[in-house]
Amino acid sequence: MTEFPRITRDPAVMAGKACIRGKRVTVAMILGNLGEGVGIDELLAAYPYLEREDVLEALRYAAWMAQEREIGLEPAA
Repeated sequence: MTEFPRITRDPAVMAGKACIRGKRVTVAMILGNLGEGVGIDELLAAYPYLEREDVLEALRYAAWMAQEREIGLEPAA
């Protein structure tokens, strides 16, 4: 299995969602911000306790998850 040392899952933190280093920042929150056009530098300014490597690892984790677990979508009409 691929290792992601900065990604943690704890049932007591954010309902067990994938988080960054045990903090209350989920991988989904990072991806959502990036998807809405927020740049990495802006994200780091908004969350000063995050590091650039945290954001990059969140992206790597998301890419790995997409590769490992493909969920079927409804065909376009």
